[in-house]
Amino acid sequence: MIQNKNLQNPIYSGFNAKSTSEDVIKGIDLSEKTVIITGGYAGIGLETTKILVLAGARVIVPARDIEKATKNLAGIQNIEIELLDLIDPNSIDAFAEKFISSGRKLDLLINNAGIMWVPLRRDSRGIESQLATNYLGQFHLTAKLWPALKKANGARVINVSSYGHQMSPFNFEDPNFENREYQTLLGYGQSKTASNLFAVELDSRGKAYNVRAYSLHPGSVYGTDLGREEPIELYKQMGTHDADGNIKPEVEAKLKTIPQGAATTIWCATSPLLDNIGGVYCENCDIAEIDHGQIEHRFDEPSTIRGVQYYSLDQENAKRLWEFSEEMIGIQFNVD
Repeated sequence: MIQNKNLQNPIYSGFNAKSTSEDVIKGIDLSEKTVIITGGYAGIGLETTKILVLAGARVIVPARDIEKATKNLAGIQNIEIELLDLIDPNSIDAFAEKFISSGRKLDLLINNAGIMWVPLRRDSRGIESQLATNYLGQFHLTAKLWPALKKANGARVINVSSYGHQMSPFNFEDPNFENREYQTLLGYGQSKTASNLFAVELDSRGKAYNVRAYSLHPGSVYGTDLGREEPIELYKQMGTHDADGNIKPEVEAKLKTIPQGAATTIWCATSPLLDNIGGVYCENCDIAEIDHGQIEHRFDEPSTIRGVQYYSLDQENAKRLWEFSEEMIGIQFNVD
C-alpha cells in the first residue's frame, strides 16, 4: 500500500528537466535558515551549497575529505566545513553531537552524499558499502539530528536518491549479499529504494512535528565524479558509451548540466508548493509519476530515465525498513 498514492502525481510546478538551480531559487529567501548538506562540496552537492548560500542560508558541509572540501568551497561565504564519514558510525555520532550541542535549529537536512556501482566492500559492521553509505548513514545521521529538526518548526529532510531504485527492491532476507552473488547494480538499487522508503516513513512520523521528508532523482547528469569507479562495461551494455569506452556525443548532449541536476534538490528543499505535501518522490522539479510499466526506459535516452516504482513507496515496507534499520545499526530513532 502506498501511503501517498493520491499525492504521488505531478503538480505542474512550472519547472521542468531543463530548469536550473538558479531558476528554482528565484524569489526564495533563506535568511536565518540553517542547512546541513552531506557531500556539499562536489558535483550537484557543491552547486546546491552555492545556491543555498546565494539565497541567504547558513550552510554546514560535512565532508569525508576536508582538504578537497576546503579547496572546492574556497571563497564561498557563510559556510562551515566539518568532518563526517557516513560509513563510520562513530564519525556520524561525533558530528551530530557537536551540532546538537551548539543549540541551533536545523531547517534543512539534505542527505546528498552517496556512492555508486562500487566493488563489494563492507564497513566495520559487515554492512555492504552502498547500503551503509547511501541509506544507513543518512538514517543514522537524521536520527541523531532529529532534536534540531524538530526545533526548526518547519524543517525538511531531502534524500537525494536515484532512478537506480528501479534496479532492485530492498532485500530484507539478504541485504548484505551474504547468501547471494554480489551485483553492484542490485546493491545500488536497494540502497536507493531504502532511501525512498525512509522518506515515506520519516514524513509519516515527522509531520506531527512539522518536519516533512522527500526523496528525489536528480536526473542523468554529466560532469560529476559519482561514477568514478563504475566498470566501463556497464556503460557499454547500457548503450551510452562506444566500444572504446567513450561517451557517445549524442548521449552526452542530452544529459543534464550540474545546475540542472541540482534543481530538483533545491525545489524539494524550498518550494512552497510542497508545504502541505510530503513523503513523495520527485524528479525534474516536480512530483514524479508512478511507473506502471508504461515507460520504455533507455539509458541512451536520458529523458526516459524517470518514474518511481510502487515498491519504493510502499507504506508497510517503509515501516518494516525503519525497524529493520534500527536493528541493523543498533540505534533507536524515536521521533517523539
